[in-house]
Amino acid sequence: MAEVRAFFAERRVLEVDTPILSSYAPVDAHIDVMEVDMGRGQTGYLHTSPEYGLKKLLAAGSGDIYQLSHVFRQNEEGPLHLPEFMMLEWYRLGIDYLDFIEETLDIIRLFVGPLPSRVLTYREALLQAAGFDYTIETDFARIAEKHQIALSPESADWNRDTWLSLLFSHLVEPHLGKEELTVITEYPASQAALAKTTEVDGIEVARRFEIYREGIELANGFDELTNAKEQRKRLEEENALRISMGKKSLPIDESFLATLESGLPECCGVAVGFDRLMMLFLETDHLHPWTMG
Repeated sequence: MAEVRAFFAERRVLEVDTPILSSYAPVDAHIDVMEVDMGRGQTGYLHTSPEYGLKKLLAAGSGDIYQLSHVFRQNEEGPLHLPEFMMLEWYRLGIDYLDFIEETLDIIRLFVGPLPSRVLTYREALLQAAGFDYTIETDFARIAEKHQIALSPESADWNRDTWLSLLFSHLVEPHLGKEELTVITEYPASQAALAKTTEVDGIEVARRFEIYREGIELANGFDELTNAKEQRKRLEEENALRISMGKKSLPIDESFLATLESGLPECCGVAVGFDRLMMLFLETDHLHPWTMG
């Protein structure tokens, strides 16, 4: 933790501390939020990421900032998942997107050593590992069957992104970062989350990246979306998807959208799983400290 703080101090990135508990929840179809009874009939939410709080500070003129914080996610339990874990998240103003990826790689190298890196687009990764072009292919069930991936009965109702997530996690992720740090870029625009989108070779893609080591996702970063109208649309779409998945919709943080409307500066941001970095540093294969022996 001291080395991470020294890394940012050298670059004049300010450490901040934003609230863990909020009256609103980050809206993501695939991330479930822990609710807290705050009394008097009020419900609060433990943050799944400090992102909203950090962006409010950015809009208020904080400049470059980072937070090393505990975050909480319901229904996450496994060798690489805990309901409570530590996240390192930071934002840099006016930085080149590719330079920001390099900075993220440098943080990761504090834990895994001076490894080289390789960049693949999402499209290239699927072509190399699974032999299909996601911008053309439509019969994802056939590909899953070809690779003997077991499917649940609910797969008949899956949308395109659910299929792509399944195929990517089974056919691509296990092979990433074996000899180096692998950076995946140009995610489908439908998976942009809070990232801007751009057109590459006539295809709209997200200015989003993820970094992998030994098949483990370590970082998820964006050239951040600053358009409040587009952001509201995406949050509403996520809530609609939650409902279609049998989950309840979550209250949208209007103060966060007001922050974007007031003028979020152009910036890049990334969330890094600190516990996973420590896991690699300690050369273990799980996050559970009480079973580490």
